[in-house]
Amino acid sequence: MSQTALLTREPVVNKKQAITANRLIAHGPDIASVTKTLNAASQYWPEQFPVLLSLGRLIPTPALMEWHIPVNAQVEIPAQTLNDPRTLELLRLLQEAGIGTCLTWYAPGMALPPDANWSFILIDARKNPNPGDVPGLGLAWGLPDVPDFKQAIGSGYDGASGWFFLKGNAPEKELSPNHAQIIRLLNLVRNNAEIHEIENILKQDVALSYKLLRYINSPYFGLMVEIQHFRHAVSILGYDKLNKWLSLLLVTASRAPNAPAMMQTAIARGRFMEQIGAYFLDEASRENLFITGAFSVLDILLGTSMQTVLDEMLLPEPITDALLYKQGDYAQFLQLACACESFDPAALIQAMDNLHLAPEQVNQAQLAALGFADSMQS
Repeated sequence: MSQTALLTREPVVNKKQAITANRLIAHGPDIASVTKTLNAASQYWPEQFPVLLSLGRLIPTPALMEWHIPVNAQVEIPAQTLNDPRTLELLRLLQEAGIGTCLTWYAPGMALPPDANWSFILIDARKNPNPGDVPGLGLAWGLPDVPDFKQAIGSGYDGASGWFFLKGNAPEKELSPNHAQIIRLLNLVRNNAEIHEIENILKQDVALSYKLLRYINSPYFGLMVEIQHFRHAVSILGYDKLNKWLSLLLVTASRAPNAPAMMQTAIARGRFMEQIGAYFLDEASRENLFITGAFSVLDILLGTSMQTVLDEMLLPEPITDALLYKQGDYAQFLQLACACESFDPAALIQAMDNLHLAPEQVNQAQLAALGFADSMQS
């Protein structure tokens, strides 16, 4: 493996499935490679939520203190390493520096250092369905789907870490009026409809108009003037960029319990693919990559099949090929984005090799995309 550590991630949610923190797993040959990687990517660090750093299969040692640890970062300490003097020394240094620590792979009844303070306690729920009495907020890990999450919460867990919310969701009977309205807007924009036609729809939904303008005026665009209304947005941005932001509205319109985690996933995938695409594609194609990533969980968000959703929309063929058939020009980028969501980095390494990408490129794009997705949480 490269001397640059590779990062993968998973979200941490509370009992209501709202985002509580982000978990980053660093895969490297040693602690030195992890600290070097994290320091090199410091400008991309996501700041909105706490970030739990897992060292993967490495034993935590004082060498980690070479990392310029961000104020919102917390370091995970595996329970099995608490008998190692190097880990105990790191734990002491972290606590003296006021850096939060989390205990991972804890099992009920384990003996722990009496003076340690743990923010989160990560427990493999497959082995421990009941968390018992834990010295911190108990997070279930390894849950396969939403029903298992609900069962874990009922058994006493305070939240969970992982991607369980992508499976086991109850389907909706039909698209909500809100989603149908946004799809109608998207199709009008893609067809270059008259501005007054689009404005008439936006006037029917003040909240939708407000959210669209808030997105357009976000720091991401870096506009020198504030966009006041839709006609102004068209003159400044053009229809192609508006199409992208209406697509973002579609994935943030759900009020389902799992919506915050799903929205973060969708937006992070889209932004990550857009940034990686900068090494390969022109601007228009990169914006289509954003839409591909953002729409990759649309079937789950809307509670219907991907085919049903896409039948309602006028999308370019490369987007539909990637979403429906996992093939075409954008498929490898989507595969790469999804591989960032695994605790095991093997799939990510293979996807990177397929696109001839360096770990630094993937790490930077992933951290920046995560920060961008978090900033879009309302």
